[in-house]
Amino acid sequence: MQHSFDSGHAGRNALGLIVLKTDETLEVELRGVFAAAGAACYHSRINSHALVTSQTLARMAADLPDAAALLPEGVPFGAIGYACTSGATVIGVENVRKSVQMHHPDASVTDPISAVMAGLRALNARKIGLLTPYVPEVTAEMQNLLTREGFEIAKVGAFNESQDRLIARISEESVLAAVEHIGNSDCDAVFASCTNLRSFGILEEAERRIGKPVVSSNQALGWHLLRLAGLETRGMGPGRLFTV
Repeated sequence: MQHSFDSGHAGRNALGLIVLKTDETLEVELRGVFAAAGAACYHSRINSHALVTSQTLARMAADLPDAAALLPEGVPFGAIGYACTSGATVIGVENVRKSVQMHHPDASVTDPISAVMAGLRALNARKIGLLTPYVPEVTAEMQNLLTREGFEIAKVGAFNESQDRLIARISEESVLAAVEHIGNSDCDAVFASCTNLRSFGILEEAERRIGKPVVSSNQALGWHLLRLAGLETRGMGPGRLFTV
């Protein structure tokens, strides 16, 4: 049969995500954001250890190029995200960028910790309350990175969970209570880390309670991917970040 071709679903609004094998949260939370923005999002999975430690996170560096290569060829990606906050912290954001651009040299590259820092700066937030689900060594690495990047950590709280599948099952009520506790300190905003930590259902209530922005890994990553791809961000997701 005769047929013609067009640009497919992607067009110019293609985004890529490299998602951890153990992640159960990111795709669910960001699906609505990308749909609202009219973006076509393509996912690849990367092998990840069931335990979240500095050592297991560092191992993903070797697998990143192959995971990026599994994103569809010939798609004009506006931006690609490696979706692990702690992984990017340990591996290094520049190493993440180089690994992804080995196969997609024309795509902008981000990750949750880079996206969060961009979001905090857009919100003019310098003094940060930090909430993580991680064990102390991983939380400390993230705290040190934020400090090196010019942020002041006003207060830190952690759930101290090492198993990623359990992080995905921390209730949003627990996250809300923790954010409220940390947000009542002398900080400009609260950062809730980890793409597997559920937050979209409570972000705006948390901001209402503390009167300050709350930035989560998934929220920031979705916002930054849209921004890097030149797509609209205002009103596309929850929280104050999607108003700037």
